Amino acid sequence: MLDEHFRLLAGFNAWANRRLYEAVADLPDAEYRKARACAFFTSVHGTLNHLLVLDRLWFGRVEGIDAGISSLDQILYDDFADLRAAREAEDALIVALIEGFDDAGLSQERRFRMITAPEEQALPVHLMLATVFNHQTHHRGQVHAMLSETAAAPPPLDIIYFAREAG
Repeated sequence: MLDEHFRLLAGFNAWANRRLYEAVADLPDAEYRKARACAFFTSVHGTLNHLLVLDRLWFGRVEGIDAGISSLDQILYDDFADLRAAREAEDALIVALIEGFDDAGLSQERRFRMITAPEEQALPVHLMLATVFNHQTHHRGQVHAMLSETAAAPPPLDIIYFAREAG
């Protein structure tokens, strides 16, 4: 049953990211990169980039590989189109990865180190995934708020809309 829950969250995550990127695509570059008070990572661009950074970092930990991430604000793609394409590819990888887990696999523990703390940590996969999907929702909310300060309409991102669309 836990595996079904995370499949739902992976699908929702990809759907919400797609909707958010569609809205952001309408922004002029100056608005996209404008420093905003509610952004932990400076701008819409910085926040979307951070989300990709953390997904790569956490899913690398889940898979036991080094994602090559050295900082939480590391710029992976400076161009919106490149970032969007990378986001779509990452979401497809996430959905495929989650499809491969059953409840037993989700309960397995992974050991890793945080960028901000050198001590080795250990968590079961399901808590790592809960962290990632919660993190995505948190920062998508920030981008949503930033869009409210522009001419671009922030899209509804609640999971209930995804559930209705997905049937």
